Amino acid sequence: IMTLALLLKLGTAPMHLWYPEILQGVTMNVALTITTWQKIAPIALLMLLHNHLSTTLLMLTGLTSALVGGFTGLNQTQTRKIMAFSSIAHMGWLMMTLPMTPHLTTLTLTIYIIMTMATFTALNTTTMKTITDTNTAWTNSPTLLALTMLSLMSLGGLPPLTGFMPKLLILNELVMKNLTPLSITLAL
Repeated sequence: IMTLALLLKLGTAPMHLWYPEILQGVTMNVALTITTWQKIAPIALLMLLHNHLSTTLLMLTGLTSALVGGFTGLNQTQTRKIMAFSSIAHMGWLMMTLPMTPHLTTLTLTIYIIMTMATFTALNTTTMKTITDTNTAWTNSPTLLALTMLSLMSLGGLPPLTGFMPKLLILNELVMKNLTPLSITLAL
């Protein structure tokens, strides 16, 4: 039950339904806090307890979160909802590493927090609320908009950007643990 409570606090699927709506309804600074600072304590607890947790539950939650976050985020136009589904997907990737390599979990979380802070700062500075606001942002500051787009692509894990490295390491770890079908599914 405690594991489920922590997974709910992290906004992992299938207990994620509250997460996008809350992020959409709060200010950008509160959304930044929810997506970064509020993740540290639950993940730290899960890392401390990872030897006593169900590996199957963590892997299933991780796979579900990565798929739900990735595919649902594709259809979004609101920047905060895009960030919410990105967070859900990243928590899925983190749940996959937790039973295998806690050090990789720490690295992935650190990179996620840095990228998320950069993206929220850029979104807040450009005042982009939807994807269609890129037209206005381009006329005001093309350099900042380019950095915002690079931050979003890095969060998506596109090579050779920063967000690709943890995902590659996670996929490598899954293959080394003979979980190749799982790594192929995640790579989609």
